[in-house]
Amino acid sequence: MKDQDDAQDVLAVASPDIGEDEAAQAAWRHFGIAAEARRLAGERDRNFRLRARDGHEYVLKFSHPAEDPRVADFQARALLHVECADPALPVQRVALAVDGQPCAWHRAPDAPPRVLRLFSYLPGLPLPDAARSAAQRDNLGRTLARLGLALRGFEHEAGALALPWDIQRADEVAPLLAHVADPARRALAERAMARFTEHARPALPGLRAQAIHNDLNLYNVLVDPRDHDVIAGILDFGDMVRAPLVNDLAVAASYQLEPGADPLAPAIRFAAAYHAVSPLQEAELDVLFDLMMARLAMVVAIGGWRAARYPDNADYILRNNALSWARLQACDGIARDAARQRLRAACGFQ
Repeated sequence: MKDQDDAQDVLAVASPDIGEDEAAQAAWRHFGIAAEARRLAGERDRNFRLRARDGHEYVLKFSHPAEDPRVADFQARALLHVECADPALPVQRVALAVDGQPCAWHRAPDAPPRVLRLFSYLPGLPLPDAARSAAQRDNLGRTLARLGLALRGFEHEAGALALPWDIQRADEVAPLLAHVADPARRALAERAMARFTEHARPALPGLRAQAIHNDLNLYNVLVDPRDHDVIAGILDFGDMVRAPLVNDLAVAASYQLEPGADPLAPAIRFAAAYHAVSPLQEAELDVLFDLMMARLAMVVAIGGWRAARYPDNADYILRNNALSWARLQACDGIARDAARQRLRAACGFQ
């Protein structure tokens, strides 16, 4: 199918390079912004931080040319919807192009056309560099819940397109685990995938679905440098998809797992904070742990495969892999029923 082929190409084909001068020229031509451009890291897009002459800062994104242009439009219009639904949410604002549209087309000689978008730049401290606390975790859970509520009712045709990081399609990336050289690690990830296949995948069609952020890893969160408990920004809507709402929580909660005596405890607290703002259903809680494990298996499967293909970008691609392996190992021995019961109890269900 073409949608699935496009999704694979976005990960399998390197994004053509864009120079800083070219990015600055595109910002002026399409958005009327005169600014200096500096590269930012990214998995699929080519991203730049712009500093305009008036001191304002922006993020300019050139989409991967293999990606369906409807995906970029989906993300931009979702942010416009969120701005109206919950203006206080700390997300980037969309800057409209000179023609009044949220996306523009960048065309250059001897290069494929690609979608161009401009967003406000959010200041803040990246969460991996911040002090961690229970209050911070609660605030992040509540903020994600607010984002889900703000996106409720937003529809776009691109929401149904095949995207690489969609947990609904976890079993489609399972073959990539063949590239994991260590047999013990490979078996560990395969067990996590098996939980998804047996328990979560059959339940997903019956769960509430909507547009979700789908990638609240720690690198996509900013906190206030003066008070690390305050969430200052949620970044990168590049993996948005229409999917079961609980998948959004599963992605975020998988990054709250902390290897140790009780690895599940912080993720349970995170889920309870989410539930206090946007109540979860029992059927969603019953597969939450399975979905968390599937997400971790996807991280190590896709990350390891891509890092081998693109060693120059390996540090960025693998930034979550080592800890994801540790989280998988720590949670491998947790009985599924025990996890379900703890999640239910934390959210007030017997």
